Amino acid sequence: MATSSRLLRYAESRKNLTGSALGLVGVGITLTGAAGGLWPLVVGGLYAAGALIAPPERPGTPRFPDAGEQLDALRADFATLRAYLTEVELPPSAREKLTGLATLVEALLEPGWVSDPDHLHVLGRAVRQDIPEAVDTFVRTRWWSRFTPGAEPPESHLERQLAALHEEATAIAAALRDAEAIRQEIHTRYVEERGD
Repeated sequence: MATSSRLLRYAESRKNLTGSALGLVGVGITLTGAAGGLWPLVVGGLYAAGALIAPPERPGTPRFPDAGEQLDALRADFATLRAYLTEVELPPSAREKLTGLATLVEALLEPGWVSDPDHLHVLGRAVRQDIPEAVDTFVRTRWWSRFTPGAEPPESHLERQLAALHEEATAIAAALRDAEAIRQEIHTRYVEERGD
């Protein structure tokens, strides 16, 4: 099966098509009588020359998901994360910080806001790695902290991590807000100058 697919690929290749076209020119030369008894060499030589001068095959350009597709996948992953977070038992202060962070991330993931690849990367890392790891580490550490009294409570680490993640998401929101303000300002200037 592999041999037949390779033969089919070669039959459709630029090298074979160019060689065949020049081989047909050789047949035309033979029919005019110019090749004489050497016609097989003329046809074969022209085919070989065509196959050699033909440009090589280029592999197709890989297709990567665009920002919209990445955002859809990220939104689905966020829904999965939200379901996980509702099942986890957290102290009230950490739950409050987590709810604020989740609300902000959810707002940023609404269609039409985030399209910058860097912002998508930061949000993707937060949703797929940072938030679940922070919460899971807290849950595991909290269990072990019962055996080491006097150690720093795991809640403080979780709250610090959530605060840092909230700061990252807030920076994205601020960048989007600034971009929209600039866009509005430009449009205002355009409308005012158009009236002149």
